[in-house]
Amino acid sequence: MKPVIELRGVSKHYGNFHALDDINLSVGEGEILGLLGHNGAGKTTTMKLILGVITASSGEVRLLGKSPIGRHADVLRRSMGYLPENVSFYSQMTGREVLYYFAQLKDIATSTCKELLQRVGLSHAADRRVGTYSKGMRQRLGMAQALLGNPKLLLLDEPTAGLDPTATAEFYEMLQILRQQGTSVLLSSHVLPGIERYIDRVAILGGGRLLDVGTINELSLRAQLPISVHARGQWPDVDWATRLSKRALNFQHISEQRLELTAHLDSKLELMRILLAEPTIEDIEIISPSLDQLYAHYNQPKPTEVDL
Repeated sequence: MKPVIELRGVSKHYGNFHALDDINLSVGEGEILGLLGHNGAGKTTTMKLILGVITASSGEVRLLGKSPIGRHADVLRRSMGYLPENVSFYSQMTGREVLYYFAQLKDIATSTCKELLQRVGLSHAADRRVGTYSKGMRQRLGMAQALLGNPKLLLLDEPTAGLDPTATAEFYEMLQILRQQGTSVLLSSHVLPGIERYIDRVAILGGGRLLDVGTINELSLRAQLPISVHARGQWPDVDWATRLSKRALNFQHISEQRLELTAHLDSKLELMRILLAEPTIEDIEIISPSLDQLYAHYNQPKPTEVDL
């Protein structure tokens, strides 16, 4: 099965400025890929290349096996939905009118708009002018617009901006349903906490280069960041510092009821065996590196980048 999106050796230069440099990336059918990076890392440029708004300086961009620029472009764009970071609509139009307008542009029956407005929680405000909408409501309307025509691919740039926690959770639940239906999603976000369980893989951009791509477990293994271990029990006579002294550990807390430490990933199994050998252990919690920590690791300055 061919990838829904494929970038092969893609670079985009503006004079001497390299917005993207030799990017190789793919998104499979029904996959949610998180595209992460600081401002200027190349996320928006990547999305513009996939949309066919700009052309690559070198390399190939393929959308559903075809170039997003040329005679296939119009048909391909009808099979995708796009939600930009800053959603903007005509303020004098109602939410329903906005959706009707975009449906007609995509040659889609306007009868589908009512269900979409309900899906994104805007039925109650469908006939209000967009100028009266909050930022979160405009974001919901933008999502409804992106979903017109049951797209095979969604490009979402900061889709949860302006949404409250409840609306954010509902948004990600919607993405899970779309994924199960075979829709592919490329999602760019600065809000990292909590999205780990909703995405299949992560692509981290920095300075126009692809720093790494893979599942969170794959990135954790390659980054070799330490894990946190919390143990609880009753061990008044156990000297944990001595018992674990030969392991690569960093103790945060030791008491007669609680043990907190960080350990190298390679020592996890051995550490578990030692802890489980103590009969008074009541609970053990292993905390893997978070997406925030992985992102910070990949974006930390290299030695040559540090100002002396």
